[in-house]
Amino acid sequence: MDWYMMNCELLATCSALGYLEGDVYHREPDCLESVKDLIRYLRHEDESRDVRQQLGAAQILQNDLLPILVQYPQEKVLFDAVIRLMVNLTQPALLCFGKVPADATSRHHFLQVLSYLQAYKEAFASEKVFVVLSEKLYNLLQLDWEQRQEEDTLLIERILLLVRNVLHVPPDPTEEQQGVDGDASVHDRVLWALHISGMDDLLKFLASAQVEQQWALHVLEIISLMFRDQSPEELAALGQGTAGAEHREDMQELETLRQRELAEKRTRARQRPSRHSRFGGSYVLQGVKSIGDRDVVFHKGLHNLKSYTHDLGKEPRRLPRRRQAAPEAEPSRRSARNVRLFLRHFCQDFLEGCYNRLMLLVKDQLVREKAQQHDETYYLWATAFFMAFNRLHGFRPELVSETVGVRAFHFIEQNLTTYYEMALMDKKEATTWAHRMHLALKAYQELLRTVQEMDRSPEQAVRDSSQVIKSNIFYLMEYRELFLTLFRKFDETKQPRSFLRDLVETAHLFLRMLERFCRGRANLVVQSKRVRRKKKKKPHVPEAPAPPSAAELEQLWEGLAPQVQACLEGEVPLPEDMVPFDAASETPVEEQRAEAVLRIQECLRDSRVPQALQLLRSAREVWPEGDVFGSADVGPPEETQLLREILVAPLPRNAPAEPEEPEEEEEEDEEEEEQTLQVSEKEFNFLDYLKRFACAPVVRALVLLLRGYARNSAHTNHCAARLLHRLARDLHMEPLLFQLSLFALFHRLLSDPAAAAHQELVTLAKFILGKFFALAATNKKAFVELLFWKSPAIVCEMTKGYGSLQEGEGTTRSRVPPWTPQEEQELRELYWKYKEVEGGDIIAAILAHLPTPGRTRKQVVKQLVRMGLASSAKDFPRERKGTRIVLWTQEQEEELTRLFEEFHGSDDVLGNIMKHLTARRSRARVVEKLLGLGLVAERKELYKKRRRKSHGPGPGQAATGVPAMPAQDSSGDDEDSEEEEEEDEDEAEEGRMEEHWVPQEGAGQDLAQRLHREGLAGPLRWLENCLRRAAGDREEDGVSHPVPLVPLTEENEDAMEDRRFRSLLRQLGLRPPASEQESFWRIPAALTPQQLRRAAASIAHRGPSGSPQEVSEPPGCPQDPAPEPLPAGLGSDSESEEPVPVPVPSPVQPRTKRRRELASEDEDEDGGSSGTRLAPPAPRSEEDEEEEEDPQPRGRRKRIRCVEEEEEED
Repeated sequence: MDWYMMNCELLATCSALGYLEGDVYHREPDCLESVKDLIRYLRHEDESRDVRQQLGAAQILQNDLLPILVQYPQEKVLFDAVIRLMVNLTQPALLCFGKVPADATSRHHFLQVLSYLQAYKEAFASEKVFVVLSEKLYNLLQLDWEQRQEEDTLLIERILLLVRNVLHVPPDPTEEQQGVDGDASVHDRVLWALHISGMDDLLKFLASAQVEQQWALHVLEIISLMFRDQSPEELAALGQGTAGAEHREDMQELETLRQRELAEKRTRARQRPSRHSRFGGSYVLQGVKSIGDRDVVFHKGLHNLKSYTHDLGKEPRRLPRRRQAAPEAEPSRRSARNVRLFLRHFCQDFLEGCYNRLMLLVKDQLVREKAQQHDETYYLWATAFFMAFNRLHGFRPELVSETVGVRAFHFIEQNLTTYYEMALMDKKEATTWAHRMHLALKAYQELLRTVQEMDRSPEQAVRDSSQVIKSNIFYLMEYRELFLTLFRKFDETKQPRSFLRDLVETAHLFLRMLERFCRGRANLVVQSKRVRRKKKKKPHVPEAPAPPSAAELEQLWEGLAPQVQACLEGEVPLPEDMVPFDAASETPVEEQRAEAVLRIQECLRDSRVPQALQLLRSAREVWPEGDVFGSADVGPPEETQLLREILVAPLPRNAPAEPEEPEEEEEEDEEEEEQTLQVSEKEFNFLDYLKRFACAPVVRALVLLLRGYARNSAHTNHCAARLLHRLARDLHMEPLLFQLSLFALFHRLLSDPAAAAHQELVTLAKFILGKFFALAATNKKAFVELLFWKSPAIVCEMTKGYGSLQEGEGTTRSRVPPWTPQEEQELRELYWKYKEVEGGDIIAAILAHLPTPGRTRKQVVKQLVRMGLASSAKDFPRERKGTRIVLWTQEQEEELTRLFEEFHGSDDVLGNIMKHLTARRSRARVVEKLLGLGLVAERKELYKKRRRKSHGPGPGQAATGVPAMPAQDSSGDDEDSEEEEEEDEDEAEEGRMEEHWVPQEGAGQDLAQRLHREGLAGPLRWLENCLRRAAGDREEDGVSHPVPLVPLTEENEDAMEDRRFRSLLRQLGLRPPASEQESFWRIPAALTPQQLRRAAASIAHRGPSGSPQEVSEPPGCPQDPAPEPLPAGLGSDSESEEPVPVPVPSPVQPRTKRRRELASEDEDEDGGSSGTRLAPPAPRSEEDEEEEEDPQPRGRRKRIRCVEEEEEED
């Protein structure tokens, strides 16, 4: 869209504002209404900010709004409306779009709006505009609170927001590149106009006035934007005779560059040969191998030999974006001198009259959460900037007393920790959190420098205050551990090098202050916090007691018979509050009869005869049908006989539910850790604290910073070198710095022509290299150790000899006690003793008979693997809880038979049985039991019946206006422990099968014929078709890839869960899911087309003569990319009527998850959709085939969509 072609309504509205003639603006009569219309248009703009872009392209603010503001300030209503419109037009682009857009179109709109904002800022660089704003703001502030109306307060806020918006506009990069330091940029011109108009004095008044506290955060934000490009060091040094110092620094930098250039020229001159030769010669570099076995032939002059590398001519590898270094902030630009002088005077006045009061108000609003989100960043910036200016410009601690103290340290440390934690959690905004963390770190650094400066104060009170502050921050553990945490979690892809630079400088300052603080004290006591992990036993679920024997029950009845007789004769009173059912239970009262019998039995076995008799009589009244609890006119003898039968009856009891516990790698499931924080005091040792920095993350960060030693300041290089020197010399850990990347840095430093400017780094490099070659003379493995980052334990082994660490020393110490030779011998004997015991857990038996107490299952398994008695820990699979095979009782079989007869005529027989079955069973177990009882002949009889509708609703609609509601999967939680045990056994057996195993000819033929006879003809035809199609594809393409077997019908899915069918797949050479990340069986890539065809022929159905029956080519293999459709009925099995290409799912989701997702669709009600799954094959008439208009049933589409969602979740 061409934004210069304005909307007709916008064009008419802008034309009604007025016109500019020379320097005089003539407004139209409808000017006020037009301004209000523009505000209304901006309120209803779209996501591309079209109205804002059209107004920016038409330059409405430059040509109309600013002239109206300057020439008609006395028109209060018009002035207010224009201010409102300009505040809206100048608001930051980030507020308009929420964030920097990622897509190209939105990003183009974002940059376009940003360019218009930069044009607005240039228009505001006018003294006339700021004079009008300053006068209006001055007049409003002159009003007392009694005279100030709500409109006046809103106008003050809008003027401050307008100034904030103008100063917030970022600079134009093209303009910044064209200018040089010292030239006046657009931002400088705006600041100068703000200064000439007196707006800076009004800001200082707002910051210091008692009655203007509500504008504290607005003023602080404007001040932070005023000093955005400034450095406190430059401002403090300005006007103190340091113009010559700046000149000397510039000359020194130029001299360094000149020396480097001259050194390079001399080097090139020495490399140039003495006489010219057009033929430089060819040389053989002995010891440098080329691509083959011969030495490299060098075709250039010998003076270029040092620059030879194998990487010559190669394209550099492109670094992925996620591994690129974080971008640095915009470099500071030196403003014009008059602007810097004005800002310097502003800083002085602000510190003397406003700083302490304003920071107190802002912190109070932050603590009380009256500010907006992330407003504390302005507080952190102001702390760092003005305290640095005060420290460098005649240090006066009373001017910054509000932000010097333990509370200030705590506030900054708390925010720094919060930003650090959020950077770890919020990965998408990690760069933003890192920027906020950098602000907090700079404030923390300036606090430390101010405290250090207080130590040098001539006043004793100031020095005493600094000692109190240092004793508090050195005592608490949080302040000491802060730098270690930041070093260990430093990420160069999220945090810029400037953050690392400030981190190293702050850590150096903290260590130096701590070292001096400890030097003057004999015993320094500090706080120590330790997380104590206390192991406690988990509460075990009590096991069900063993049922008493028949003799014990007879003996018990002999003791209960006199009590029963006494209760029947009325000698013992019966309780009256015995209710045989639970009214609050979700189980209906009619189905609580079995529980009532169990309660009676429990009362009898607990010798509570009156309660048992009363429960019997109450149950007879509640459930009179069937005379289960006796007839209505039953006598005492019959009741006695009933009680005796209930006592001795083997009633089924529900096992106590065990709490579900997540499986962990730790085998110590009988114990759990309880963490408690213990706070204590201990004597502080500086060297012990310094040893905490002797780790690879700290050294790696220091090396990363020193890679840019030529760009670093001298102070930064000194801090990094001093930290490395502390680790190497003070801790005697020189091998900690024996690292190849650091040595490459030393090589570049020592060969640098300008190395004289970095004398401290050169001295460190020579010291470390000397120590390395001295160690390499005795330890030949030192050269290999250069490739790895090292820990203190490895340093000790490199210097004292490998294996010299005693038990409990170094970082490799473990809490696990070592195994003695006697314990290893006992473990070996126990292993061979219980290895041949079938059906038992070897590790559990070993733990029970191991003489040494305290060993865990994991320790025993690791030791067995270490001793070579087992190949891996997978040889000892852990027995899952509840994997005992639960047999069907007679009552459960009768209940299953009753439920089958009750729901035999329903559409979903199996689903209804699963809903009403008392004992929890899996669908597979229920189906097998129904087949075993002879209630059904085939599995197909249990499939959900589907209705064919020729003119029903569409795929996404419900029938007859009923909303489509997916039914809940009643069997989602019915996975029995018996099934889990079988699956575990299958997976363990399948995991041992080699992928490149080739099946024998005729393998699986007998098993396939048995499966044909047992009703699995459909899945076998589907498998045969998949094998033949895979063979054809491999012959046609000439490339073999593993092909997954994706069952798309309930019949094929049930077959894939059948153990005999999976056994057939293994005999044919197919590969099961290799790990938890795969969901489907696969046809291995190692099988040739001939082997696949032989496997397909071996499972083909054979007629009475023994020859394979002619089977037409079925159309439904899910791996075919574009199969040819066949007429309905030709070789169609239960798979589908038409092939549908299914994408190969990504092996991410485990098998159980896919089975759950697909099972939840299997249980959809008929009213919810017109065919969620394909119906089982049945005789079809021609009319049915004509009515079936959709070539791809809904069930197939839903299953395909589920498989595609599995792939997308990857």
